Amino acid sequence: MKKTLIALTLLSSMTAAAQFQLNPQAGLNFQSLTQAPDGINYKAELGWQLGLDARFGDKLFIQPGAFLGRSVTAITQTVASPDGSSGSVQYEDDLIRTNLKLRTMLGYRVVDTYQFDIRLMLGPSYDVLMSVNDRNDKLNWNKGDFNSGSWNIDAGVGFDMGIFTLSPMASFGLSRAFKDNPTLNHINSKYMSYGLTIGINIGNDDE
Repeated sequence: MKKTLIALTLLSSMTAAAQFQLNPQAGLNFQSLTQAPDGINYKAELGWQLGLDARFGDKLFIQPGAFLGRSVTAITQTVASPDGSSGSVQYEDDLIRTNLKLRTMLGYRVVDTYQFDIRLMLGPSYDVLMSVNDRNDKLNWNKGDFNSGSWNIDAGVGFDMGIFTLSPMASFGLSRAFKDNPTLNHINSKYMSYGLTIGINIGNDDE
């Protein structure tokens, strides 16, 4: 996967002469986890992201980028009643993570006009985990319980309208979120993220 990311980045520099655009963006994200273990439920909540990407090429292009994001996942955990009765108790809290996403995508303009473009993008990304905390101190998880980074496959659609760009994206986790230790090796959850950004296009356009 690392070789793929490096190869796509090198290819981007080779196509720079054809067309170059820089795209600062900001937006929202929703991040959850897959394969919740027994007694735990995950639900994506509203988070934010900001960053920029660049496009090298024309109809076929390479799009590397970096985004800082803060995501929130609501966790509901059901445990046996502490008083020894047959009932159960639910604990609810928000798991908050800050990530730096590094990605390189291959894209193609399916609609390419002077005032309106539609782009399709696909490629690998790597999320660097920067911090983990829970809002109400009801969870036992902290940054030390999570892997420091995760590989993903990102896919999205881009809409360009003049100088403005709008991009809904999805990121499918390939790596385990939790570390492989005796207390967590039964949790095979991976990240699943959706986002929407709006930004501006800076740079030359052949059209």
